[in-house]
Amino acid sequence: MHESKFIKKVAIVGVSLNPLLCPLSLTTPYRQLSSIISIRQFANHPEQATGTIGKYIVEALLQKGQHELTAITRKGSTSVMPAEVTAVAVDYENPSTLVEALREQEALIITLPSTGLDQQATKLKLVEVAVEAGVPYVLPNEWTVNIANEKLADDVFFGGEIRRRVEELGFSAWVAVTTSLWYEFSLGLSPQCYGLNWAGRTFTFHDEGTRKINAIHPKKTMPQNGRAVANLLSLPIQPSGVAPSLETYKNNFIYVSSFLVSQRDMFESVVRVTGTDPIKDWTLRLDEAAVRYRAGLGEMQAGDRAVYMKLLYARVFFPDEWTRVAIKIAEAGIKYDPGSGSS
Repeated sequence: MHESKFIKKVAIVGVSLNPLLCPLSLTTPYRQLSSIISIRQFANHPEQATGTIGKYIVEALLQKGQHELTAITRKGSTSVMPAEVTAVAVDYENPSTLVEALREQEALIITLPSTGLDQQATKLKLVEVAVEAGVPYVLPNEWTVNIANEKLADDVFFGGEIRRRVEELGFSAWVAVTTSLWYEFSLGLSPQCYGLNWAGRTFTFHDEGTRKINAIHPKKTMPQNGRAVANLLSLPIQPSGVAPSLETYKNNFIYVSSFLVSQRDMFESVVRVTGTDPIKDWTLRLDEAAVRYRAGLGEMQAGDRAVYMKLLYARVFFPDEWTRVAIKIAEAGIKYDPGSGSS
């Protein structure tokens, strides 16, 4: 399928070079924190943050210095790309322009917003033209929780249509980069996420707040996301011995994690960094994750799209998720296959 040993030509769709509206990190002075986390642009439009990840992927790939990058933009777009990136304008109503733009590309990275029926239709169209153009690898826009867990994926409305369509068409392969939820973005954005209400000095824990989840680098989450993609696409295409290769992850998930953290850990960190008193200055609340999830689901079904974060984050903190998966594996008698390439 490939003549070269490494991926050279990479196309990316959905790049936004605008900085985040609320670039919160642990290096942000906490005297600014109250005003920053009061910004609610992303609470009403959470998909904007996802679309922005393309900027960091481009930066990381350019730093690698071994890829030729093409940014696919809509006809009439005024986006300005770095000099090292070739911008190609296409007409989404004319698929032939997409096919030409993707011809000879070796990987397609989709960073379009993750929500909206129009975006989903566009991403399915992209997959179809990528196959027609002969693009071997597609990275779908799934920088999120572990949606290899199909029950979790269904509950948070990540149905896997893009991955299924890639497999149905048969030529290309998908690789999903699982980063879990972005730490500083999630902590600072809204009480609906990790439970921090800085202005009100409250912290709401899902259940007891002790369940640990994976998170990526606390100071540079989105750049870490970009580095993960760049490192993946810098692997040799074909395996050699036991060394990892891009082929290893064909139609599979890879996982990026910097640490395990609980909400209790987060709260302790906030108290330590701000110099506040956990007893005198804060009100702590407990909210059962399953109840919170069901409430968020009901509110969404009633038309309140902004509560998606409440639903998503509550679902991630369901207890004993992987214990149940392990029991199902044991009951099914699944055996370890060292030659499967799974991780």
